Amino acid sequence: MVSPIQYTGYCAMQNPRVVSELLQLHNNRLKRLGDRLKERATVLDVVQRNLPARLAASVASAGLDQGRLTLGVRGGAWASRLRYQTSGLRAAVGAALGTEVISVRIRVLPPDAGA
Repeated sequence: MVSPIQYTGYCAMQNPRVVSELLQLHNNRLKRLGDRLKERATVLDVVQRNLPARLAASVASAGLDQGRLTLGVRGGAWASRLRYQTSGLRAAVGAALGTEVISVRIRVLPPDAGA
């Protein structure tokens, strides 16, 4: 089978830029992304501190958006155990972060995620 694209040996760049220039152009986006990652890390830390050790270790991700606490858990059995803790967890996370947690959503992560 013949490829319709011929390899010429080089790639002509139309608008070459230095990486630092690209980072500077997208600095606001990167800053917002970094801030969001820090927020999620803080929420995860608060969640894990307010759970028993073995259950805390099963929580791989946590985020708080518009009053909804979303937790990513490594396995269905851990998700089931975590559901028994949601009312206390809502209160503890809300108090620690100074916001109201309206609901808790528990998601079971794929086996290779959060490892």
